[in-house]
Amino acid sequence: MTPPPSPPPPAAADALAQILHALLPPLLLAAASANALHSRWRALHGTLLTLQSSLVSAPASAAGHPLFADLVASLLPALRSLHALSARCQDPALPGGRLRLQSDLDIAASSLSLLLHDLSLLLRSGLLSVDSSASSPNAIVLQVPAAAASRADKSLFIRDAFARLQIGGLDLKLKALASLLELLGSDTTTEAANIVATDGDVAALLRMLDASAHSALRDRAAAAVALLATSCAASRKVVFDEGGLGPLLRVLDSGSVPATREHAVVAIEAMTADTGSAWAVSAYGGVSILINACRPGSGTLAVQALAVAALKNVISIDDVRSALVEEGGLPVLVDLLASGNTDTQKSAALCLLSIASFGDLETKQQIVQDGALPPLLQALHITTDLDLQNSVLHAIHELAAVPAAARTLCSSPLFFSQLTDLMRRGGSVLLQQMAADMVADLAPGVSDDTKRCMAPCVGTLVKMMEVSKPASLQESAGRALLALMTLKSNRKELVRDEKNMTRLVKMLDLRNEEIDKKYPVSILLALAMGGGNGTRRRLADSGACQHLQKLADAEVPCAKKALQRISSNRFKSLLSRGWNI
Repeated sequence: MTPPPSPPPPAAADALAQILHALLPPLLLAAASANALHSRWRALHGTLLTLQSSLVSAPASAAGHPLFADLVASLLPALRSLHALSARCQDPALPGGRLRLQSDLDIAASSLSLLLHDLSLLLRSGLLSVDSSASSPNAIVLQVPAAAASRADKSLFIRDAFARLQIGGLDLKLKALASLLELLGSDTTTEAANIVATDGDVAALLRMLDASAHSALRDRAAAAVALLATSCAASRKVVFDEGGLGPLLRVLDSGSVPATREHAVVAIEAMTADTGSAWAVSAYGGVSILINACRPGSGTLAVQALAVAALKNVISIDDVRSALVEEGGLPVLVDLLASGNTDTQKSAALCLLSIASFGDLETKQQIVQDGALPPLLQALHITTDLDLQNSVLHAIHELAAVPAAARTLCSSPLFFSQLTDLMRRGGSVLLQQMAADMVADLAPGVSDDTKRCMAPCVGTLVKMMEVSKPASLQESAGRALLALMTLKSNRKELVRDEKNMTRLVKMLDLRNEEIDKKYPVSILLALAMGGGNGTRRRLADSGACQHLQKLADAEVPCAKKALQRISSNRFKSLLSRGWNI
């Protein structure tokens, strides 16, 4: 015979009345007068009082809300179970034994505490006080507000979504997360993220990143956290303040599906861009995790790019730099520099640059030994991205302090050809200055043939010496030009263009206070020592002697010697003309 169907659950209002009038009063009395397990019943008595107070304080409209109805329906069997346990405790024989009764009572108390927690959360959310006709509370998940919806509507939706994330079952939580993702993803004003920061429960969202959470739940939670971390400063700060960096790093370090790891590293990269948050990466042991995420085969290219970008964000911190070297991160950065896309190469180059800039000679030697120089030179050769060129050339400049690296650079005509192109092309003053510095620093070890190939940049260096800001550019250009003037063919190249001569002479004018006279004087002296094509006569005719006389009177180094060279030639020329007459 088929058993009769189970009766339908009572309506929320009827169930609430049954709990308040038929179940709680005798349970409170039993808890206060239990003959066995007194300490446990005393604790339960406090829980039951809190439950009674919470149910009484619920607004009259609460019975119409599905979450409240579900909670009340769940409370009925929990309270009935406690009734049965109280009867067993009243029996002196303690049916089933004391230990079994103690275990059953602990399980029932734990279940009741969880339900009370959910009820308290629901009451604090304010959702039960909202007009049911306006909010459609009977929906499984509230409809996602339109972009033009009011802040109040969005706030209600967000509070409802976070309540369902913590109270509902897996299906309801997944639907709530999907709706929250839809709102955050479609909001171009960051208003939704700001509301989440103030009205949402981000800590609850972060708990879903735990390895014990359902994989689908963890993936959507990671996606939501990524949106919050990238939307605005307020929501990003809340994610960090609630301790989000640790769980995100654990997700990245775990065997999660690639999409989940990508969501996690998106959030990590965004959070580490805030200087106030960057320090925490080392505290959470995140350096090794990020290095591992950068290793070939450890994940998608997107994960690698974002992981190295996060390292770049925090590389200015001493502990991070030390940990990166100790954890074997240098070869990983070299691999990324050799095989990554432009953004990845840029981040890797900046990391290497920071380590080299703050490190001692031994650290720089280790970078060179790990093979950083060839991919840096290759990147400089093939890239057209100015930022990447800046980072790469700066890193090469730092590594040039290592003798082995300097020898490699000095023996590469292609490298100096690239420096020439960078100076002539312009576009970036920083690039021009670094290129000039490299020429000046490495020139003593460079062959004459290589110097000769750099002749096309001498005119550019003269122009760079005229630039007043930054002042260091004048010195860099002057040092580089002076280094190239050791070759007679380069001196001839300079004087071949009359504009170069005119510019140099104008730089000697004391009224031109923005120009440091040191290098123009030294370069004129080099030209006077042998520039060919009647250089000394042309300098004298252009008025160089008058300026040099004033500079000599002011005791500017080399001015007197340059004046003697040029004026001596002028005197000989006059004598020659006289005898010819």
